[in-house]
Amino acid sequence: MTVDQLKGKTVGAAVSGGLDSCTITQWLVDNGVNVVCFTADLGQPDEKNMDEICERMLACGAQEAVIVDAKDELAMAGIKVIQSQAKYEGGYWNTTGIARHVTVEALLPEMEKRGINILGHGCTGRGNDQVRFQIATNMLNPDFEVYAPWRDPAFLEQFGGRKEMIDFCNAHGLPIRATHEKPYSTDANMLGLTHEAGRLESLKTPAGFITPGMGLHPKDAPDEVEHFTVTFDRGMPLEVNGSPMIPFQALAEANRIAGRNGVGIGIHTVENRFVGIKSRGVYESPGMELLGQCYEFLLQLILDRRARRVFDRISVDVAEQIYQGYWFDTATQSMLASIEPLTRMASGDITVALYKGNIAFHSAAGVMHSLYSEETSSMEAIGDFNHADSEGFLSVLGVSAKALSAAGQTK
Repeated sequence: MTVDQLKGKTVGAAVSGGLDSCTITQWLVDNGVNVVCFTADLGQPDEKNMDEICERMLACGAQEAVIVDAKDELAMAGIKVIQSQAKYEGGYWNTTGIARHVTVEALLPEMEKRGINILGHGCTGRGNDQVRFQIATNMLNPDFEVYAPWRDPAFLEQFGGRKEMIDFCNAHGLPIRATHEKPYSTDANMLGLTHEAGRLESLKTPAGFITPGMGLHPKDAPDEVEHFTVTFDRGMPLEVNGSPMIPFQALAEANRIAGRNGVGIGIHTVENRFVGIKSRGVYESPGMELLGQCYEFLLQLILDRRARRVFDRISVDVAEQIYQGYWFDTATQSMLASIEPLTRMASGDITVALYKGNIAFHSAAGVMHSLYSEETSSMEAIGDFNHADSEGFLSVLGVSAKALSAAGQTK
């Protein structure tokens, strides 16, 4: 789809209010397209007043600017990510990836109410977000068309990158915050911040180069230990430090406490984008990292070796599904359903000690489905485990070991 095909039509633009949003909105209007802007309120820590986004977009020529509250929906999605431990390629909690799915699900109904069936977005043609917006839209409402200016030859001819966009906005007097000097770009929601591009593209730039938006660098955190206790009930964090909370509140409190202790701040990752390009990002996800690690400590108590093996495989697959834009598909929903029996058993209190970016296990209590027994595992007493029983156990294991040796199959 090109801008020429959109002339006289109305596009529902999913916007954040930043440089791309302002540039694209004004450019479409200049080319005879009607633009209605939609922004999902995801608890963005860099937006103190969401109404200011509306003001910016109206100043860029939008006919209407709409804010859709999706904070609770994002919090619940974040909890599901924690329950599945769905970290992509080791360290990234999929904070931006899951937010794109929540955004599409929240905005499409608002567009439908206004008779709009074209969703526009400002995602680059070499990134992951374009895939997430496209696939999520196609899955949730296949009658919608998707327009991406960064794949439109007319747009690409005029805008090679940030420099041209900044110059365009300045020439039109648009209310942007971006400058030529800004060293990197940031995408924000309540689950975390994603920093990339600019000087961060150089591996000579350390992760500590970023200015944290959700806390402190570990080196700047207090020189004292702070304890944090979360109570999980069937996989849901229902209390933090003894105070009852809904998921949104639990994540917000975890963000605040973890952030001030440097937890989950400045996580460096070089990852494989879906389009085949390696990308360097620096992430902040203090609350996800804190609650996620507490949940992992809980899982260690309740999963046996077979359940653990199945769970770990699913974690990897769910993380990749989110990253690649398939949160809503049958495979993801099947995988989430398959771990539901494990999630139902995830109840108990986990206390950790936080110190300068580190999370250390402190104690666990009330874990009713725990398989761990101090008596059975003790090295100080026999308990329920009879050491003599291991004689027959090892004799059986030794049969195949001896057979391998006899067949010359051992090193």
